[in-house]
Amino acid sequence: MAKTSEFLEIPATITDRGQTTVPAAIRKMLHLRKRDRVVFRGLADGTVIIAKEQAHVEEEDPVIGKFLEFLARDMVDQPSQIRPPPPALLSRGKALVKGVKVDLDAALPDDEA
Repeated sequence: MAKTSEFLEIPATITDRGQTTVPAAIRKMLHLRKRDRVVFRGLADGTVIIAKEQAHVEEEDPVIGKFLEFLARDMVDQPSQIRPPPPALLSRGKALVKGVKVDLDAALPDDEA
């Protein structure tokens, strides 16, 4: 970790899945908590800036809204057409996540300094 009066530099590793952990010092600087979102801003010179995403009111997608309304109406109008997923699809889904353990509520560990 390099620290000057101008910037703080902390190396991090990118996983095989293209992921990394935001270092504890950076999370503290940005006041990040669980489930907060960040934005990456790439500058023309190759510099990347990470910032806490500012809360904003999301506009509703009119197409998605209309589709969800259609589905809700259709389920009410034709409940006999609702079918459970086929067993083969359930088996495939279970096989895809077999052995995967994710605790989304687990705290990220502090970085070693």
